Amino acid sequence: MAEQERTRYSDNELSEFKQIILDKLDKAKADYELLRSTITHSADNDTEDTSPTFKVLEEGAATLSKEESGRLAQRQLKFIQHLEAALVRIENKTYGICRETGRLIPKERLRIVPHATLCIEAKQ
Repeated sequence: MAEQERTRYSDNELSEFKQIILDKLDKAKADYELLRSTITHSADNDTEDTSPTFKVLEEGAATLSKEESGRLAQRQLKFIQHLEAALVRIENKTYGICRETGRLIPKERLRIVPHATLCIEAKQ
């Protein structure tokens, strides 16, 4: 049966995608926790918060770094949510189906972007 004629991926294929997603999810969660600890300084044992004097440039750089880390953490959290939604689609057996065309998203695309909900044609 040609891939375009199929309406969904087999259970074995879904199992393969699930493992890819779980691996990416573990890494994404670890990265998110690292970013969170950077923002909250939970891993620090320095005197940064008790030191009475700061240079203006150091404060500016620290604020900028904290803001950038915050943005990165937000993006990472969104990525985690997309991966978790993909796991739900696997359980529902609707994973890998383009939400615009209703056709299967190619395996190559799903291996690279496992949370994709659109085929390349629909995305463009």
